[in-house]
Amino acid sequence: MMTNIKIPLRSLNPAIVRDLQEKYPEAEINLELHQDRNQAPLSEQYFWEIIAMLDWSKEADDNSIVEPIVAHLSAGPVRHIFEFADLLSEKLYALDGQLYAENIGKDAWSPKRYFSVDAFLYARCCCVANGKELYEQVLRDPSLMPKDCTFEALLYVPAEAYERKTGRAYDYTPASPIETYSNKEGWEKTKSFQ
Repeated sequence: MMTNIKIPLRSLNPAIVRDLQEKYPEAEINLELHQDRNQAPLSEQYFWEIIAMLDWSKEADDNSIVEPIVAHLSAGPVRHIFEFADLLSEKLYALDGQLYAENIGKDAWSPKRYFSVDAFLYARCCCVANGKELYEQVLRDPSLMPKDCTFEALLYVPAEAYERKTGRAYDYTPASPIETYSNKEGWEKTKSFQ
């Protein structure tokens, strides 16, 4: 009997490989690669290429800034819209932590004053919108978090692309929760970044 297990390559990690080896010690792997981007799942690299399409020359109008990626996603397969939402949610979740919240500028987290969970979510969006290089630098060093900058419009890209493509309301819950304080591990780290 043949069992078919489908795992996106971006999700494959050593823990998953070990788990599969333990469950199926005599199994063989058949790797199917899709060269046509419209047939293949949206990769991590492709996600960042789409993010790079943001048009920062339209700086006064957030809708115009995101328009190129909304247009691009709505022209492709619907599943790419969902996969974009999943990858975006993973990035926002990874940045949901006290060390990042302490480094967003005047609205930074402090135990002594009000902290806007929405402003922090929008600040995390700004970090992702600034591209892969900054995002990865911030993951390594939270003090590099953009200061006093937000980009809420990025949150609405999947919904706008889906509604434009299908004419239907967007009703999709991405892979990772994005709300502030969702990443319990990120908020357990109370010491300052060294």
